[in-house]
This record gives sequence, structure tokens and C-alpha cells, in this order.
Amino acid sequence: MKNKIQFVVCLLMGIVFINAGLNKLLNYIPVPDNMPEDTMRMIRAMEEITWLMPLLGITEIIGGLLFIIPRFRPFGAVFITPIMVGILAQHFTLGDNIIFPVILFAILVWVIVENRQRYLPMVQKN
Repeated sequence: MKNKIQFVVCLLMGIVFINAGLNKLLNYIPVPDNMPEDTMRMIRAMEEITWLMPLLGITEIIGGLLFIIPRFRPFGAVFITPIMVGILAQHFTLGDNIIFPVILFAILVWVIVENRQRYLPMVQKN
């Protein structure tokens, strides 16, 4: 039962990341008019660096796909972690709604803890 719940939760999180990545590449979700000015300045600054948004988008898509597939989920979690830290930092510093990013981060931590045995070879001394 736990594996099924984890699969559904990871599927939803993977879809969130894939959707966010596709939106960075294709711009199909319009930016709301009521966005805080600090957030808009940050978005404009990131868009000025022409390679940054496509890189983030591709990274989110790959990470989301890896996160969905159980065999590659531990790698997907590592792949998504820097993006997730950036999302949390943005929401904490700009004062945006923090609940959804914290939920996503909790899912990420859950997956990392569940797969901790698979990470041991990276940190063990030979």
C-alpha cells in the first residue's frame, strides 16, 4: 500500500515539475496580473539571461520524468533537489505562498529518506 501511495504522490510531483518545465519553454500559462513587483523583477531578470529559463525548463522536465519512474526516482530526487532549494528560497525571500513548495519539499525529503540505502555508495569510503 505504501508503494502505491508513494507512486501516486511522486507521479503528481513529477507532473508538476514537467508542467513547470514545459511552461518555461513554451510559455503557455500566462503570468497573473496581480504578481508582486519583486517577483516580476526576478522573473524579468531571469529572462534576460537567455539560456537560463530553457536550462531550468529542461532540468525540471528531466527531473520530473525521472521522479515518476520508480527505478530512477532516487536519481530524480537528487536531480530535482537544487531546483527545489531555489523554489523554496524564492518563496521564502519574496514572501509568496509557501505552503505548496513546502509540501513538494516534504515529498522530496520522503523519497530521499526512503531511498537512503541507494545513496550510501556515493558517500562511503572505498
